[in-house]
Amino acid sequence: MAEQYKYLDSFINEQRANGKYSFTTDGLHDQLGVSENALKKSLQRLKNQEAVSMVRKGFYVIVPPEYRAKGIIPTSFYVNDMMKFLTRDYYVGLLNAAALHGAAHQQPQSFSIITEGNALRSIKNEKVNIIFYNKKSWSKKNIIKKKVDTGYINISSPEFTALDLISYFKEVGGFNRVATVIEELREYIQPDKLAKTAKEYKEVTVVQRLGYVLECVLEEQSLSDALYNYLESIGHYPTLLRPQRKKPENMITGNRWKIVPNIEIEADI
Repeated sequence: MAEQYKYLDSFINEQRANGKYSFTTDGLHDQLGVSENALKKSLQRLKNQEAVSMVRKGFYVIVPPEYRAKGIIPTSFYVNDMMKFLTRDYYVGLLNAAALHGAAHQQPQSFSIITEGNALRSIKNEKVNIIFYNKKSWSKKNIIKKKVDTGYINISSPEFTALDLISYFKEVGGFNRVATVIEELREYIQPDKLAKTAKEYKEVTVVQRLGYVLECVLEEQSLSDALYNYLESIGHYPTLLRPQRKKPENMITGNRWKIVPNIEIEADI
C-alpha cells in the first residue's frame, strides 16, 4: 500500500532538495499523474505522520524531522511563498519586524503581516498564529528584503516599523510595550531616513506620538529632532497621546509635539 504513495514523497524530497519548504496542491494531481482522491489520501498520510502541515487550504508546508516536535516550521520560512499563493503584496511588520532588526527583548507570540486589498482572515490554531493587518497602501521604499534560511522576505524598515508600532499600539500590547521595543530598535534608526519615512506616513498624529515617545520617554534627541523639523514644516495640532472617544476639556500639551499626555508611559528596559 505504501508503495503507491511514493510519488508524493519523491515530490517533497525534490522540493527540499531545491531549498523549498512549501508547496500548493493546485494542479498537483495532474503534475504527479494521479487522481485527486489518491493525492488527498497521500496528503492525509503525511499529515498524520506530521511530515506536512496545511497552513491555508491548498497551501502546505513541509516539516523536516528537526521540527517535528513543534509540528511546524518558522513562519519566516514560508511567508513569501504563502503570500505569492494568496496573490497579495505584503510586508512583515510590528513586533516581528522589530525582532528581525535586532529588537528581540520581547519575543512576539504571533506573526504580523500587513497586506493591501481586502482583509485576509487570520490563521490561528495549535501550530500557527498569523495575524493579517490591512493597509490601503504604503511606500515600497520603506520595505526592505531580509535574508532568511529559505531566501528573502519583505519587512518594514526600522523607521517604518517604529511608526507602525505607534499606529498599532493596541494590537502589540500598549504603549509601554511599544516604548520598550522602540528603546531597542532606535540604534537601527537613522534620523534622515526617519524624517523621510514620516513624510510618507499617512497619519501625522502618529508622527507626533512617536516624536513624543522618543523625546519625552526615551530621551532620544537626535531622532526626535529629525521628526520635529518635519512637523514644523507642515504644522500640527493638539492630539491625545492615547486616542479616546471623549476628549478632555483641557487640551493643554506642555510639549513641542502638541501631545496631551493622557497616559503615563514607562519602557520596561
